Amino acid sequence: MTGRTPGQGNPWVALRPGEDIDVLARRVTTAHRSFVEDSSSTASVRSVVLDSWMRSRTKGVDPDGGNDSVVLSGEELERYRSEHPMSIIRPVIRKLLVEDAADTGLLVAISDAEGRLLWVEGDSAAKDRAMSMNFAEGVDWSEESKGTNAPGTALAVDHCVQIFAAEHFSRTVHEWSCSAAPVHHPTSGQILGAIDITGGPRVAVPEVLSLIRATVAAAESELRVHLMNSPKSLGDSAPRLEVLGSGRPGLTKGSGRSALSQRHAEILLLLADHPEGLSSDHLAVLLDEQELDSVTIRAEMSRLRKAFGSAGLASRPYRLVGELTTDVSDIRRALDRGDVEGALRIYTGPVLPGSTAPGIEDIREELRSRVQAALLRAGDPVLLAQWTSSIHGRTDVYAWEAYRATLSRDSALYGQVSARIEHLDRQLGV
Repeated sequence: MTGRTPGQGNPWVALRPGEDIDVLARRVTTAHRSFVEDSSSTASVRSVVLDSWMRSRTKGVDPDGGNDSVVLSGEELERYRSEHPMSIIRPVIRKLLVEDAADTGLLVAISDAEGRLLWVEGDSAAKDRAMSMNFAEGVDWSEESKGTNAPGTALAVDHCVQIFAAEHFSRTVHEWSCSAAPVHHPTSGQILGAIDITGGPRVAVPEVLSLIRATVAAAESELRVHLMNSPKSLGDSAPRLEVLGSGRPGLTKGSGRSALSQRHAEILLLLADHPEGLSSDHLAVLLDEQELDSVTIRAEMSRLRKAFGSAGLASRPYRLVGELTTDVSDIRRALDRGDVEGALRIYTGPVLPGSTAPGIEDIREELRSRVQAALLRAGDPVLLAQWTSSIHGRTDVYAWEAYRATLSRDSALYGQVSARIEHLDRQLGV
């Protein structure tokens, strides 16, 4: 076999038995060049890769960009990863994967749920080579930061995946291949992080993906045993911010939920949306068009540390240390994997509807637009009916028109929807 038609077989597997590695490498290199040089190109690659390339381009990832990720290092990194639940399963991962990786050219990486690499171990020469692409402990390897890559994409789509050579969005990673899978909390199902093997082309064969999946199963089993013995040990690992709808924003840590002031919710959401960090001046502009002075920002951050925990916030620039899940990111993830129904279920209302902060208004409109666009693309009459009957879709003329297009002209509902559209046209002056 010298090639294959993209989309055939298992889309998560990169390289099949008998497949010509050189032929595949040339084909994906050509497809990558076509994609990055022609915005109208859809490229002849696996569907999971194409979808990831599209997300990478939409997020503004530069395929020739530098390694500008904010690195967590020193005491901050040591403290963060020692307290992270992935540290509990590191011995299992080292036993199953790392101990045999010496002198093999392979690296084993463990990330958190946001794509930050906590540990990178294995062949010392490969580790040195990987530094040229900044594949190192403390660096953000999420899709949003680095584009298509196995650990970042596995987290984005919540599924095991292999990325071969030029399937990586960044050209600096084209000489590498990788296989990765997410690790989940044994009871809540929440993503805790990912396990990745990185190396040469042979990392992209199905057997390596099976090995990764078996390691994840063993790791999650270890977490389950640990949880039975220490029921609170995993509960505090990932605080959650809720900012959707008209209710008061809240922060959940462990089993407890505390209400947040609007200002503190704004700051946390902006920091979650800017994992690279924000300077005092930049944060001030995002919070207030008139700009807040640095003294006010420092005072707000001081108060926020008391509510959020000082270990979770760093300065110079202000940034989150560790994970913060949000209902906004839940919707984005659902949309990224094409789960429109799931996104709509989470979308209970606008982002912080009472906020006039410019940065929050941008997030609010971006999320509403993405949900609306996904609904219009899907054209599902049930979802469109649900959206147009909700407070945030009640005046959405485009959604009403899309809903009408799914109905029979002979039905009574068609006439009711048409009347609603005419009313909105008059009301909104369309």
